Amino acid sequence: IAEGLSPAEAQRRIDLQAPEAILSLVGSVSWEEDRHFLAEQSSRGRRIFGIGDILHEAQLERLKEEPWLEAILDDFTTEDADALKRAGVLDEDRIRAVETGCCPHTAIRDDIAANLDAVEQLEARYPALDLVLVESGGDNLTAVFSRALVDLQLFVLDVAGGDKVPRKGGPGVTTADLLVVNKIDLAPLVGASLEVMARDARERRGDKPTVLTSLVADDGARPVLRWLTARLAEHAEALQQHT
Repeated sequence: IAEGLSPAEAQRRIDLQAPEAILSLVGSVSWEEDRHFLAEQSSRGRRIFGIGDILHEAQLERLKEEPWLEAILDDFTTEDADALKRAGVLDEDRIRAVETGCCPHTAIRDDIAANLDAVEQLEARYPALDLVLVESGGDNLTAVFSRALVDLQLFVLDVAGGDKVPRKGGPGVTTADLLVVNKIDLAPLVGASLEVMARDARERRGDKPTVLTSLVADDGARPVLRWLTARLAEHAEALQQHT
């Protein structure tokens, strides 16, 4: 899907490799296409293993419903935190890798204890903090943060998923305080219309803001930073009024 391949071309590439097993990353956006394609691979004698949020959130049900799926792999690693540390964007002590032992999205929405503990540890160690960022990745349009954990939510879409994604809605798209449509530079490569994505986002979100950008551009993060800086100023002003 990311390369815009037809099922026939994808099948040709797989047949050339002749793998005995396939590990596939699947998500809510492409689930219907993925499941039919992977079932076909299973019928050709290949073992299928899956990873992805749509599988983690209902593992037993998925395994029962999809007989072609041999196993679901859980991805509980510190990779994202390690990447931030290597990049040197923050002091290492200001970065926490939260390994929840469950679906990462469960830990931002239903059982927030592990993430909340990490936030409170940072607040205790750095009392002057103005901002704590809590990140949870994956391909899941229902991924929303509990308001007991965060004050504001940014929801990021990838243009490579296709211009139909904002139209599909889901709580992440419709309720986030800021919707970011990232990687707009890829739109011509995957046949996505940015105009359609912007229109559908407006229809789904009403007055809530949407930013279309590409973080590989020199100023790609600027509109997001501008929005966030304004929210921090509003928060500081509100605190001042209450003191």
